[in-house]
Amino acid sequence: QVQLVESGGGLVQAGGSLRLSCVVSGRTFSNLAMGWFRQAPGKEREFVTAIKWNGDSTNYADSVKGRLTVSRDNAKNTVYLQMNSLKPEDTATYYCAADPYGSGSKILTLYNYWGQGTQVTVSS
Repeated sequence: QVQLVESGGGLVQAGGSLRLSCVVSGRTFSNLAMGWFRQAPGKEREFVTAIKWNGDSTNYADSVKGRLTVSRDNAKNTVYLQMNSLKPEDTATYYCAADPYGSGSKILTLYNYWGQGTQVTVSS
């Protein structure tokens, strides 16, 4: 019912910036909360950040606080992840995910819809 497409990944040097986008199409739920997760080779998928429909509530992993910022433009059905001061440890495939029940949770299994991911590589 919901399709998610990530974009904006690429190769940057440590300390650089990227902005990821996730466009939501298909059936859009009124309270759709969006999350960002990432997965590095050989590691489990981990929570990065989440934002509720109205944008008033956000949640961040400790490792990205102060460097990564989530926002959304509901008129464009788009969620953004602004990434600043990138570190090599941020290298991963980044996935956006949608929770039609609007939890904005860090729990991966609560998200019912997932994009295919966009690769972020940070060189040292």
